[in-house]
Amino acid sequence: MEMTVRRVQLDPDVSIGELAVDGQFECYTLEDTQRPAGTPKVFGQTAIPLGRYRVVRTFSPHFGKITPRLVDVPGFEGVLIHPGNAPKDTEGCILVGLDRLDKTIGRSVLAWQALDTKIAAALDTGDDVFITVGD
Repeated sequence: MEMTVRRVQLDPDVSIGELAVDGQFECYTLEDTQRPAGTPKVFGQTAIPLGRYRVVRTFSPHFGKITPRLVDVPGFEGVLIHPGNAPKDTEGCILVGLDRLDKTIGRSVLAWQALDTKIAAALDTGDDVFITVGD
């Protein structure tokens, strides 16, 4: 399974993107602001670097459930895909939602449940899951 995030709104305080699964639009994303190439990551303030990452599902002590996690993100640990609506809800993770608003996303839990179900199904059948983050 191949997921892509295309960041379409790059503001000083938020990055909003469009996530596709195997080429089909799935939902919107929200991350911290994108940092310029070559600048250091600032915890809780900057988005993950552009690139392609393997996705696994692991237990998140913070959320108390199995959650999709990006593997080998430079400068980051514990990058999850999870529900949330605003920049305050992410600390380097990718939030997903069905509605794109000005600097937030809406119906996050519904988007996350649908996406997590697809990721779990792909992994359960032995498929690899990857996400490519670009702009």
